[in-house]
Amino acid sequence: MKTPEENFAALGLTLPPPPKPLGVYKPCLVDGKYLYLSGHGTVKEDGTLIIGRVGKDMDMEEGKLAARQVGLAMLATIKANIGSLNKVKRVIKVLGMVNCIPEFERHPYVINGCSELFASVWGTENGIGVRSAVGFGSLPDNIPVEIEALFELE
Repeated sequence: MKTPEENFAALGLTLPPPPKPLGVYKPCLVDGKYLYLSGHGTVKEDGTLIIGRVGKDMDMEEGKLAARQVGLAMLATIKANIGSLNKVKRVIKVLGMVNCIPEFERHPYVINGCSELFASVWGTENGIGVRSAVGFGSLPDNIPVEIEALFELE
């Protein structure tokens, strides 16, 4: 059985730099056996953001890739703050917010970009938790997706 770090390496993906807070908050907080991650955005490898609204500036496939990019930013925060993805036992809760036009209704599909990444890293048993996927009229800096999550630590 492979470790989460080995599973991530096998995906061939690159982590962006861990995002710095754009407000008065902590990117993550450990409380006992729980790791809380604040809302993360679409930080790319070069530190810039994916920008735009789903249904206007990008289609839902591009939105799904943006959600995967948010997941990568979250993994970068985990590694920067607790050292290893192996220290996370499982995903408990994911809240995915999609910046979209009012007519867009496929929020869960977009957020699957992050959920599928987590399932690839921690396996389907531990990488899939409970989840909400909702639409918003806007998000900070016009990013297409913001996601926050709760994890259980080993």
